[in-house]
Amino acid sequence: MSESVLSSVLATGQLQSRVQRRGRYVPESMRHPGKMLPSIAAHVISAFTEPGDLVLDPMCGIGTTLVEAVHLGRHAAGMEYEADFAGLTAANVQHARSQGATGFARVACGDARNIATVFGDLQGMAALVLTSPPYGVRTHGHVRCGSREGGGPVQKSNHRYSTDKRNLAHQRLPQLMEGFGQILARCGELLRPDGVVAITVRPIRVNGHLVDLPGQVIDTAEAAGLVLTHRLAALLCGVRDGRLINRASFFQMLEAWRNQEKGRPVCAVAHEDLLILRTGDGRG
Repeated sequence: MSESVLSSVLATGQLQSRVQRRGRYVPESMRHPGKMLPSIAAHVISAFTEPGDLVLDPMCGIGTTLVEAVHLGRHAAGMEYEADFAGLTAANVQHARSQGATGFARVACGDARNIATVFGDLQGMAALVLTSPPYGVRTHGHVRCGSREGGGPVQKSNHRYSTDKRNLAHQRLPQLMEGFGQILARCGELLRPDGVVAITVRPIRVNGHLVDLPGQVIDTAEAAGLVLTHRLAALLCGVRDGRLINRASFFQMLEAWRNQEKGRPVCAVAHEDLLILRTGDGRG
């Protein structure tokens, strides 16, 4: 795939997330509360890089970007704030290598606002920065519950980051966007002249109100010196015979049901915005 044929709507939700990861990632990876969909990472890496290129993820979680990159013959570097998840990234990369992945990857644990220093030897080398901001307390993880009609207790698991309040995932949206902007600015120092920044992000609901988080990310990225060139949709739902197959979480559906019962036209989010940006200094 090349950038010139990248569709504005990507069919990235044909398989459920757990099916996309089965056998490709270590089972413990499911503990992360906000994982990037592997098919989204694979689409973006294929579209904007060539084999042997360097892909960077400053908030790599359990290493989805790195794993998909090395499977595609690219090299990768990632940074993760929480040591537990950084360890899972290393395990997933090692697992990918054992399956025949030809790319190499490295992961560092720490605050991504220091990424340009930590990966100083990669200055001006990254062809692609691919990442997603954390959703913090707005992640739902795994849910077990009774039926919608019959009720029953709701049990949540794998829906929290650590309790370290310095993690951006625990910050309010203004502070989260400020920190994310600093990270993007530092990543720009590692980007090569024709490099691309790709960010996956979806709208969120706060106290029942829809928040245009993609729009806030665009403003933050532009303040960090990047210029938006494409705003695409990566489907989280499946498409079969012209119909959408819902893959929304229990809580998304519950929110939609409650609002619809009150006569409000609320629907579950079925896609992520895929923001494609380049540097604004005339490069690329």
